[in-house]
Amino acid sequence: MPATLRTVTLGCKVNQYETELVREGLARAGFHDATEGEPADLCVVNTCTVTAEGDAKSRQTIRQLAKRNPGARIIVMGCYATRAPEEVAGLPGVSEVIPDKRELPDLFARFGVVDLPTGISNYSGRQRAHVKVQDGCLLNCSFCIIPTVRPHFASRPPEHIEAECRRLIDAGFHELILTGIHLGHYGVEWNRGRPKSEWTRLSHLLERLVQLPGDFRLRLSSIEATEVTRELIAVMQSHPERICPHLHISMQSGSDDVLRRMRRRWGAQRFTDRCLMVREALDRPALTTDVIIGFPGESEADFAATCRVVEAVGFSKLHIFPYSARRGTDAATMPNQIPEQVKAARVEQLARLEVELRGRYYRQLIGRQLRVLVESPVKERPGRMVGTSCRYAPVELPGTVAMRRQFAEVVAGEVREDRIVAAE
Repeated sequence: MPATLRTVTLGCKVNQYETELVREGLARAGFHDATEGEPADLCVVNTCTVTAEGDAKSRQTIRQLAKRNPGARIIVMGCYATRAPEEVAGLPGVSEVIPDKRELPDLFARFGVVDLPTGISNYSGRQRAHVKVQDGCLLNCSFCIIPTVRPHFASRPPEHIEAECRRLIDAGFHELILTGIHLGHYGVEWNRGRPKSEWTRLSHLLERLVQLPGDFRLRLSSIEATEVTRELIAVMQSHPERICPHLHISMQSGSDDVLRRMRRRWGAQRFTDRCLMVREALDRPALTTDVIIGFPGESEADFAATCRVVEAVGFSKLHIFPYSARRGTDAATMPNQIPEQVKAARVEQLARLEVELRGRYYRQLIGRQLRVLVESPVKERPGRMVGTSCRYAPVELPGTVAMRRQFAEVVAGEVREDRIVAAE
């Protein structure tokens, strides 16, 4: 009888990619996905530890799997498994903990997989495919636990990435999102000791991938401001049909004092200047970012500075996080922790500004042609679909589920709530 598999992913896009890699590897050993309600013989949980809540959700997921899949073998991997392997091993049903992703070849070998996967060929249940190009982070931000659990820096060989992209395009994926723990540092470990003229950078990888045949586009996931180089912008400028005019540039704060305590690598003005350089070079690009609110010692003046930078750049989307102390990081023991009610009020205020800026950016796109990747039906309106435009704005358009994962060329007609509605 064929063996059944159930995978669960918590956390970031890199985790989602790595789960797909494990899933495809185990398929070579004869495993197939368990259907809804069918007990699985093997469960694989890819955990997150970026916050204490991530740990709690990981534990809850493991307990639920043990309860709903009696007798299943549960294998746990991911950042929580790396940070606290003994704690994870003591949870119900856990038969094995993989504390280091470099042990995955050994895991596959134990299941009889000889032909080890060097990448993925599908992205189950998704309309856009993430392509992991590197792992590990060398930074030391005072609030972040990730360098502790992903300290091993490794960029994937470009030929493996290219082959993977070819497979995904052949499988019908029209948008590929390059992702990594520190995406902008792709290739840096190969550059040590080499003259600058021979360095490998993210821009070189992009230049290689845009040459692939097929109807597809590339998008970059989160990147640091200092890594938005003139070379990277030039490649985006040269291939507007292949590379989405959208960058998610991680900010965290607009206050120089807070940025110093966070141990970020730039000040607010340098960050702003880099974003404006992108705006000048590209045609109405979408800029999105992450902001941490209520970092220890954040004053009203610091918060006001963050709001000013957000407005000056004109972000179309913010990922707003109230600061959560992470045990094991320096920020967790800093004085002047901000009360929860103050954080909540500031988050609400920044969220209102986000709505205003999003509407302002979307209105700039009215009358323009947008290339939309159609993704899902609008539940409350039959005969309508919603998808993601090249500029990362959600677009509603007439259509059916048969259009899913296909491109649609539309003209932006009006802005309605959180999306653009295509003209008809």
